[in-house]
Amino acid sequence: MAYGGALFGCDVGFCSECGSLLPEPIQGKLVTCRLCAHSMQAKKYEQQEEYSSVVFNKYERKDNQKKVDIKKADGPLVDRKCSACGHEGMTYYTQQTRSADEGQTVFYCCPHCRAQEKEDS
Repeated sequence: MAYGGALFGCDVGFCSECGSLLPEPIQGKLVTCRLCAHSMQAKKYEQQEEYSSVVFNKYERKDNQKKVDIKKADGPLVDRKCSACGHEGMTYYTQQTRSADEGQTVFYCCPHCRAQEKEDS
């Protein structure tokens, strides 16, 4: 693909003929576009500074990672011994915290000491 003249006004690093990203230059050689085969001198790359940065996203809690709400301890009572205080009988509620093809998660709460446990079923 020969284009007879520069079609793009672009930064060094992009082909002035087709706009494609150019490969890294080798000192003292020609830089050839891999798409249109346009060549230019590597001298254009001299005195060019390259910058890079790393951006870390802020951590945000997803909806399926909610903390267990102690207020939900008011629920049906089951025969289960609290591992924290030994009280017999805990309240529970269920929630779908994993994918739909997996079982629900059961959250238990001791009405005596408010200790919380969870069980993936």
